[in-house]
Amino acid sequence: MEKIYRLYWEEVLDSAFRRLRDEEIAQDITQEIFISLWENREKIQLAGSLRAYFEGAVKYRVINYFRSSVIKEKHKEDLSFLIRDNLEHSAENKLMLKDLHQEVEEAMLDLPEKMRLIFSMSRKQEKSIVEISDELGLSAQTVKNQLTAALKVMRKRLSYLFFLMIIIVFI
Repeated sequence: MEKIYRLYWEEVLDSAFRRLRDEEIAQDITQEIFISLWENREKIQLAGSLRAYFEGAVKYRVINYFRSSVIKEKHKEDLSFLIRDNLEHSAENKLMLKDLHQEVEEAMLDLPEKMRLIFSMSRKQEKSIVEISDELGLSAQTVKNQLTAALKVMRKRLSYLFFLMIIIVFI
């Protein structure tokens, strides 16, 4: 094997380099060919010369290299497209959420001042009915009534957003 390697390695490397124009890859392919020859030494039955075997081996290794390179490149392109597409949708979603948030804020401005304060404390500050009633000096029932009324107004004011979201999701 050592004698075969010394006799043919440069020829195999040159053949691979002529086809690839990349020294490092040509060296890898040359090494793979000799490793494969050694590992399969008992199975290989040469019909022609060893030179012809190496030429064929180089040819098929180079073809496989280009085939795998094309596949890898295609996968990279697909992944890049998915990432870009996902980022675009993410940006769209952020804009939609910002718009929805703005709509809710505008709808809250239509509420009477005390109702808006109670609604804001409940939804934005996440305070309980008891905490709100203690802080504002109101009964728990008054806070509940104000929240119920605020939700009714908000639902009515923002009902079109539900249909808009359905249309956006399904288009």
